Amino acid sequence: MVHIGINAQLLTRAANYRRAGIHTFIAETLRHLPDDLGQITVFSGDPPEFLNQLPFEVTGRSWATRHPATRILWEQLVWPALASRRQIDLLHSMAFVSPVFTSIPTIVTVYDLSFLRYPQAFPRLQQRYLATQTRRSCQTAARVLAISQSGREDIHREFGVPLERIDVIYPGLGTRFQPPAEASLAAFKERYRPPERFILHVGTLQPRKNLSTLLQAVDLLDDPDLHVVLVGGKGWLYDELFAQVNRLGLSHRVHFQGYVPDEDLPCWYGAAELLAFPSIYEGFGMPIIQAMACGTPVVASNASAMPEAAGEAAVLVDPFDVEAFAEGMVSVLNNRAQAATMRAAGLRQAAKFTWAAAGQATGASYLQALNQ
Repeated sequence: MVHIGINAQLLTRAANYRRAGIHTFIAETLRHLPDDLGQITVFSGDPPEFLNQLPFEVTGRSWATRHPATRILWEQLVWPALASRRQIDLLHSMAFVSPVFTSIPTIVTVYDLSFLRYPQAFPRLQQRYLATQTRRSCQTAARVLAISQSGREDIHREFGVPLERIDVIYPGLGTRFQPPAEASLAAFKERYRPPERFILHVGTLQPRKNLSTLLQAVDLLDDPDLHVVLVGGKGWLYDELFAQVNRLGLSHRVHFQGYVPDEDLPCWYGAAELLAFPSIYEGFGMPIIQAMACGTPVVASNASAMPEAAGEAAVLVDPFDVEAFAEGMVSVLNNRAQAATMRAAGLRQAAKFTWAAAGQATGASYLQALNQ
């Protein structure tokens, strides 16, 4: 029987920004892997409860791998030794980097190359580690998994990996992402007391989310009744964002909501006038399809993979053009017919992305790697 080992160290039980995109991608991929792959061992230092309900062996340890340095030591020294002793046939590193010293074939998932495109947006040591070790991991892997065609092309261009060795595994949507019922929305508003009219952004606070463009665009709109709600935990290098809010005199209209539970996200989307997503680079752009699935119009960046996520259902603009971004939002805010058309188109676009398809595609990549 084939034995597959999966590094899922970035799974977490913690209710903070680490529960964002990569955690969700790993968790949902594991939930939807095909049943007939063989024996699967999942290595997770902080295994969430759902893992115990899956037909896998789950191996935790006492190592505190939530700390990056400790996680790197475990991935490079401990994991390959454990895999060898357990006679594992294929290793899947689900976040960028595989072990240097192992004779076992590897698969690596790469979510984006923002650390190469925008190195100034990362702490120096983190950027250097990701840049060097992701390159090596991709070049030595049996298969590389990207989460968009844009990402696939980036990996090919930056690392020289042949396109035929790179598979695209699009993210999916959980069943919770749908237009919220009136009763749910009323209970949500009673609990959170959001502004009556607000633009929503969902994502970890970090430089490449380009929230400066959003703030300047809102300032141009000069609508004192229109607020901005930023949902997402603090990532890194976010102090300038708080300073800009104060400089623009928007402190009474910009609300830092922080991390919110997954189950509350559909109501945040449903209560918003629109989702604004001016990121300068994304591996895919999950909030785009989440918002669309909840019936919320989207104004987003036209860069990297975001047009793949949005299709024809969003207003797409240059993320560095503040006036264009403001005009894009006005085209939704001041035109009910346009907003209704976008809602209908968004529901159709979001329905194209399922975790069942992602799980099946990942299983197919495993089999292809084992048969190479």
